[in-house]
Amino acid sequence: MSNPSLTFHEDFSGAGMVRIGLGAKWQCVRACDIDPKKCGSYRQNFGAKHLIQGDVADISVVASKSARLAWASFPCQDTSLAGGYAGLAGERSGTFWSWCRVVEGMANAGKPYDILCIENVRGLLTANAGTDFAAICEALAKLGYSFGAAVIDASLFLPQSRERLFLIGVRGPVELVKFATSPEPNPFWHPESLLRAHKHLTKKARAQWFWLNLPTPPKKKISLRDIIENNPKGVKWHTSEETKHLLGLMSKENRLKVEQQKSHGKRTIGMVYKRTREGKVRAEIRFDGIAGCLRTATGGSSRQTVVIVEKNVVRSRLLAPREAARLMGLPDNYKLPVKYNDAYHLCGDGVAVPVVRFLARQLFEPTLENIDNQISKTSILSSAE
Repeated sequence: MSNPSLTFHEDFSGAGMVRIGLGAKWQCVRACDIDPKKCGSYRQNFGAKHLIQGDVADISVVASKSARLAWASFPCQDTSLAGGYAGLAGERSGTFWSWCRVVEGMANAGKPYDILCIENVRGLLTANAGTDFAAICEALAKLGYSFGAAVIDASLFLPQSRERLFLIGVRGPVELVKFATSPEPNPFWHPESLLRAHKHLTKKARAQWFWLNLPTPPKKKISLRDIIENNPKGVKWHTSEETKHLLGLMSKENRLKVEQQKSHGKRTIGMVYKRTREGKVRAEIRFDGIAGCLRTATGGSSRQTVVIVEKNVVRSRLLAPREAARLMGLPDNYKLPVKYNDAYHLCGDGVAVPVVRFLARQLFEPTLENIDNQISKTSILSSAE
């Protein structure tokens, strides 16, 4: 059952992975996405209530119910290599400013958010030499938020390498989140790219910055063996000729990895990405029990290939849609699109579910409890006077 005090808006909602990550205690009072296919999946899994299919710039502040948390996974294409690092000046990632105006409008309407969470690729830290990140921080400072950031890899929770930047804003003094801060950066959450980006902050923004310091997550319990199926739906095993061609795309070093697995005699799962190296398509394989980062399926190279090595037998096939969903932490009862590319795109463009749950448990929920306790204490003192 949802808690009436744990309400949220999920803008750039995709297919609702943040909603699943926050959990049943949280109540969604607005979701918004412009992509009709993602909205179709959202409706299929959660119904149409509170979902707005359209541009975040067209959100009506007047019609929006108040919420404690506002989550924004604004488009990352312009802050990534694929988007040419156009940054916040790009057409897609520039939608952040539209969302920022919604946040400001909600505050002006007497419905301010207590917590903001902005999620994006790590490339946001280096887009336009770090000035884009500084611009976002400056915007949060002007809106009256204290804020901090962390780079979290989904591989801490799932067998997928997926680093993402999470910028957290809290309305009010830093004291509200003292339980999750440290006086100095922690290399576990704050890589060099974040430290360099922090140097671009203005004096005003630095005054409202805190070093977010979360507890180390427990050891993950799910492995590739739990995710990869022998007979998955939606994909077929490659023919021996297709597998031979895949192996032929590997460098000497990568083929040696396969041969080493053969010599072990045990069943081993490898994950392959095709990349262009020096003008040639190369297949690169890893046997470390971690899948590469799922990406949107705009072309064949963005899809991962599963390789099973058992004794002298090597089999290969595309990663199945349900397996991709599991790599994002989605439950098996989550309804995926029928078409392969649509399902893969949905997963590759989403937020890892257990990372959201981690943030909710360790940061959002205790922060809101602190805010409520502070309000209650102030109310008691006022009544006593």
